[in-house]
Amino acid sequence: MSASPSKREAYFKAAVSFFDAASLKAEAGEIDAAGMLILKALDQERRAVAVGPQVLQLIKPRV
Repeated sequence: MSASPSKREAYFKAAVSFFDAASLKAEAGEIDAAGMLILKALDQERRAVAVGPQVLQLIKPRV
């Protein structure tokens, strides 16, 4: 179980890093690069939320 929180933290740290880089690119006028970095950051946030057991995996179908 200790692997999940560390993975989650790593994904969130990566997201923050991408957001910071996107901010710098946007300030420099590189809008396309900033947009790509924002998408990468959002993907990292999505991965962070998905770490751990999923509800659908815990539900067993009735036969």
